[in-house]
Amino acid sequence: MKPKILITNDDGIHAPGIKALWNALKDHCHCTVIAPHKEQSATGLSITVRDPIRVEKHLWEETIAWAVTGTPADSVKMALSVLLEDKPDLIVSGINKGSNAGRNVLYSGTVSAVIEGALQNIPGVAFSCWDYIDPDYSLATPWVKQIVDHALSHPLPEGTLFNVNFPAKADHPYKGVKLCRQGKGYWKENPDPRSHPSEGHPYWWLGLMHADYEEEPNSDIHLLKEGYISAVPVYVGDLTHDAHLKERQALFESAFRLEAQGTLPA
Repeated sequence: MKPKILITNDDGIHAPGIKALWNALKDHCHCTVIAPHKEQSATGLSITVRDPIRVEKHLWEETIAWAVTGTPADSVKMALSVLLEDKPDLIVSGINKGSNAGRNVLYSGTVSAVIEGALQNIPGVAFSCWDYIDPDYSLATPWVKQIVDHALSHPLPEGTLFNVNFPAKADHPYKGVKLCRQGKGYWKENPDPRSHPSEGHPYWWLGLMHADYEEEPNSDIHLLKEGYISAVPVYVGDLTHDAHLKERQALFESAFRLEAQGTLPA
């Protein structure tokens, strides 16, 4: 019996990356496509709560797909609570144009789609390409089925997902796949000030520039630059900083007990 796969993304249902993902998996899995109706890049895990959500059925490739007027997380929520009859075995997101390595997982709609699944105890894999301008998805697709097969045959722990990034096409052929840790780099703001042409009031394009850090050799960003495909097991089951909790719990709580008793020094 073929595994049931939910395919989504943040570049929108008409993006070439999601069609590349579909073509890589359609002959091996029972795939359902449910994705945002337009690009929702960098929306993170945001959800729509003050506007209605509409779902439109599309004849897409060789199947019926659904376009959701919302974010990637909205798409997964609608898939799991409204559109799908059965719970999927895996949620697969992408293939994104542009890297989602490092701390960009916190901004990424591509990754957040599978985070939403992990919060509902469904494992997932997010796929992204280093190249933002003119990515060549054909270089990534031969690896997609292998990585998905591994995630299905070696189930991820509850609350865990794979964040997979492919190196720049200039580094093809790739050296292999590495299971690694998340790097530190991320896209930071690069504000570009403008002025309204007739009214003169200021506005900005937020802009982006990459904040680089000294990366560990076993980080996704370092390995991508070395020509390896990176796969980071991201855990969202518990976001507590355990070391800080253990080290500071007594100090923190005692300070507020003293305050309540009115014994803190002036």
